[in-house]
Order: sequence, then C-alpha cells, then structure tokens
Amino acid sequence: MTKGEKAASLFKQGYNCSQSVAGAFAEETGLDFDVIMRLASPFGGGMARLREVCGAVSGMFIVTGLLYGYDSPEDREAKKKLYAEAQSLALKFKAQNGSYICGELLNLGKGDECSPVPEKRTEEYYKKRPCVELVAQAAEILEEYVRSNPPKD
Repeated sequence: MTKGEKAASLFKQGYNCSQSVAGAFAEETGLDFDVIMRLASPFGGGMARLREVCGAVSGMFIVTGLLYGYDSPEDREAKKKLYAEAQSLALKFKAQNGSYICGELLNLGKGDECSPVPEKRTEEYYKKRPCVELVAQAAEILEEYVRSNPPKD
C-alpha cells in the first residue's frame, strides 16, 4: 500500500487531513501511532477548522520535522535547510492543487466564519470535498521526497 493509499484510508476512517498524512508515516517517524495522531489532531480543517494552511500540508510538515528537523536553536544551517525542504513540499502541493490554503481548496470562508464543529462524514460530504484526494497527494509528495532523501539517524 502506498502512503497516498494509506492516508486516504485513514481519512475515510474519520481521521482529519493532518492526522491522515502524518499517520501514514507513523512507522518511519518512530512514534507510536496514537501519539502521532494526537500530535496532528489540532491541524485538521486548516488548523482547527480555521481554513488556513491545509491540514494535509501541516501533516507533511509534522513528518518532515520528525524525520529531518533540528533541535538546536543555534543550528542556523539546519533551520535553513529544513525550511527550504518544507517550502519545496508545500509549493509542490500548491502546483498540483492551486493553493495550500484550506478555505481556497474547498471554496469556503476562513477564520471567524468557521465553526469548530466538524462536519459529519456522509456520501454527500465526500462528493463535495476533495480532501481524500488532497491527503493522498500530500502523502505521495512526501513519500517521493523521503524515498529520494533518506533521513539520517
């Protein structure tokens, strides 16, 4: 199963977009699945349903930080490299989808116009929302990146 298929499957199980992408890479990160699900949980719906950065992109960033991140505030080169990698991933997602902003991807409002109450996942929900495809694309982009750039232990 590809990471895109795994992310799509997780989303269809009810996980949010960020959890779906991050969860597809739980094994690679070395984190327990439940821990990565909690870590990614507030990033769904474009950051707590604020319709800002797409949760699928946030999920890519969480995994990128876990696999390639730095831990020293003094390591400016590592910070620069990580930011460049994360920007590259986000821009690839944007090139495929026209944006990495949730509200734009879903043709919805953002910020104060949004409710914190998640929508019920129905057949109609899946017909009007491209989220399954977006999480699959994000996971595929990240899978390709990880395959080409194996993390160093």
